[in-house]
Amino acid sequence: MDEPVPLPIDGVLDLHTFKPREIKDLVPDYLAACRERGILRVRIIHGKGIGQLRQTVHSILAKHPEVVSFSLAGEHLGGWGATLVQLRPPQ
Repeated sequence: MDEPVPLPIDGVLDLHTFKPREIKDLVPDYLAACRERGILRVRIIHGKGIGQLRQTVHSILAKHPEVVSFSLAGEHLGGWGATLVQLRPPQ
């Protein structure tokens, strides 16, 4: 059995250390933890590769009710290897 990985909640989620099957639960859970801490701008690092992981992340974000917007990061923040997410403030 895999042990849970402690994950710092600092607004930057690097997916390189996770298995693809973990992403669909990980991303929403991480976004919820960020909102609870008042972190409303999140950077998700998915890497450049062939774009499969980016597509998965964008699909999750497009359906997430607490996501206001998302876009690829600028070159200084990872370019098309990272996505910036704007979250709704908690009510």
